[in-house]
Amino acid sequence: MTVLLLLLMTYSLISEAAHEWLGIGIFGLFILHHVLNLKWCRNLFRGKYPPIRILQTALALSVFLCMAGSMISGILLSRYVFRLDIHSFSAALQTVHMLSAYWGFVFLSMHLGLHWGGIMGMARKLTKKPSEFRKWALRGMAALIAGYGAYAFIKRNFGNYMFLRYHFVFFDFEESLALFLLDYTAIMGLFVCVGYYLAKRIRSAKPKRSNSHE
Repeated sequence: MTVLLLLLMTYSLISEAAHEWLGIGIFGLFILHHVLNLKWCRNLFRGKYPPIRILQTALALSVFLCMAGSMISGILLSRYVFRLDIHSFSAALQTVHMLSAYWGFVFLSMHLGLHWGGIMGMARKLTKKPSEFRKWALRGMAALIAGYGAYAFIKRNFGNYMFLRYHFVFFDFEESLALFLLDYTAIMGLFVCVGYYLAKRIRSAKPKRSNSHE
């Protein structure tokens, strides 16, 4: 899903037809993801909601809404797979599609960040001995990726698309696809770091004790 998400952001750089087929692919994987996590869905209204669960649930619901917006608007705008291309509402549908894509990219990246600790935990099990050098090297690499991601976020006008300062996405068709993907991978890395450290901060926060006396 992560790879398809990055490729979907390239849009016309890989052709509109390929964009539509990739959209169907990520939608299928999205459904499969929820089928594999039915237990989480069933327990949505059960149990307590500490801050970390509130964050996880809010992000999951935000991703769901963005995915639904992308899929519905994408199908209605389809020229190659479904061949609907409804002209009457095309401007509104394009706006919904763009908002869903860019906000969904951020939410999905943060969602990945919430689970990054588990991914790192599995990676640690593959190494024989803990290494202080490796720990700080990985932190330094994460800082570099996040720093470049912040630069790419500004350079690519990402925030302008998210907040509708621009109503259309502009592509440089002479640009290297590899450079485009590098920038968007770094932006994803930025929000993975945001999600990871936000979750880490919430988990480490100690609940306040009550000052009431018996």
